[in-house]
Amino acid sequence: MCGARRRITRPPIPLPRLHRRRTMAEMEASLLRQFPLLLPQNRAKTVYEGFISAQGRDFHLKILLPEDLQMKNARLLCSWQLKTILNGYHQIVQQRMQHSPDLMSFMMELKMVLEVALKNKQELYAPPPPPQFYSSLMEEIGTLGWDKLVYVDTCLSTIKLKAEDASGRKHLITLKLKTKYPTESPDCVVDFPVSFSVSWTPQSSLISIYSQFLAALESLKAFWDVMDEIDEKTWVLEPEKPTRSATTRRIALENRASINIEVDPRHPTMLPECCFLGADHVVKPLGIKLSRNIHLWDPENSLLQNLKDVLEIDFPARANLEKSDFSMDCGICYAYQLDGAIPDQVCDNLQCGQPFHQICLYEWLRGLLTSRQSFNIIFGECPYCSKPITLKMSVRKS
Repeated sequence: MCGARRRITRPPIPLPRLHRRRTMAEMEASLLRQFPLLLPQNRAKTVYEGFISAQGRDFHLKILLPEDLQMKNARLLCSWQLKTILNGYHQIVQQRMQHSPDLMSFMMELKMVLEVALKNKQELYAPPPPPQFYSSLMEEIGTLGWDKLVYVDTCLSTIKLKAEDASGRKHLITLKLKTKYPTESPDCVVDFPVSFSVSWTPQSSLISIYSQFLAALESLKAFWDVMDEIDEKTWVLEPEKPTRSATTRRIALENRASINIEVDPRHPTMLPECCFLGADHVVKPLGIKLSRNIHLWDPENSLLQNLKDVLEIDFPARANLEKSDFSMDCGICYAYQLDGAIPDQVCDNLQCGQPFHQICLYEWLRGLLTSRQSFNIIFGECPYCSKPITLKMSVRKS
């Protein structure tokens, strides 16, 4: 009896091997696109030789790979020019080689390191400015007034000037001059809540920058007046030492609650963004008052007075409260900030009032067998006092 003819088929190549081949081919194609001057020197592709380009210059190098093509066991041979430029970066290059998954990734890392090294070398050996740079700069400072100068470095490349606004607040501006000054505008560093861009031409000088600085101070006077009044007449929980650029304040209220406001620097007397922090039975009535009385907001009044009128409250003085009453660290992760979120979920039990991050409380309640969920609301027990607690999950804006 003749048996049926058996069809003999070639066993398929395992998927992982196919994937490896495809990945290698993709890497080699990317390498050729990004570094066309670096070519394999043998069939096994364990030796690559050629050039790496950075800032318009080509540098010769050679890379020896082991048979398994793992970068952690590779060797990098540099020309003397490349070796000179990378002097001081040897440890960084070795670290990049140890952690790069393939040659393409390492070459991208090496190019980034090379560009940084070239930039630093250029800055180190940049020619000094001509003598007229120093003489004209001294003349400008003299015209501006030496009493306004706070600091100048030995190279005259960094200058700090001071000024007072109409309310007597002191401000600083730091100028970082470039070698082509005044053809190129200096970099300006200020402690402002908004960006500070200077109008500059090759005919401009320190005097023109200082005039623009004073104009900016005048435009922000109303904002700083508002923030100073809040700092003086309320208990600001955060930030503890606010800078002039800070636009937010978390202000203590009664009953272990607080309000976080964000003030618009351009319209400081308008209604700020408000977020109440505390137990529901305390903050919900405040939210209702805010909605009900919003028509009472008068931009002619100070922001603090408007908050008092709209919320129908007096802000308590620091002397009447304890800092521990406003501890806002999450009771689960023991941190305040978590991926930009603050502990805005608070136990409603009067004897507890412990705050939690929404995600921390969600993970906690989800792990309890006694918790139950209805749509986006979870009912469970407080991790601290074991009293009932409700969590309404909301989608955070990205």
